[in-house]
Amino acid sequence: MKRFGQPNVVVTDLQRSYGAAMKIIGNADRQETGRWLNNRVENSYIPFRRRERAMLRFRRMRSMQKFVSVQASVCNHFNHERHLYSRDNFKLNRTVALAEWRQLCAA
Repeated sequence: MKRFGQPNVVVTDLQRSYGAAMKIIGNADRQETGRWLNNRVENSYIPFRRRERAMLRFRRMRSMQKFVSVQASVCNHFNHERHLYSRDNFKLNRTVALAEWRQLCAA
């Protein structure tokens, strides 16, 4: 905010909660919504939406909580963000993670 100043326009998706929040803040006139304006924001929470879709299969809250706890630990364990590492470091991290996972499964 100090470097670039106040934003002229705030681009959000079409969820009603954003409009309500903008009214409370007083920025309702600066909000823009559109089908393709918000591609960057729309794609930022796709993993969360994917997980939500997987949760729709569950009928009981308890079974869903079991699934989510296991899925979160596995996803964090194996998601190494390949684009941040060189191939050698990535392969090393994957083998370490796989060895640790096999050790956990054997116990």
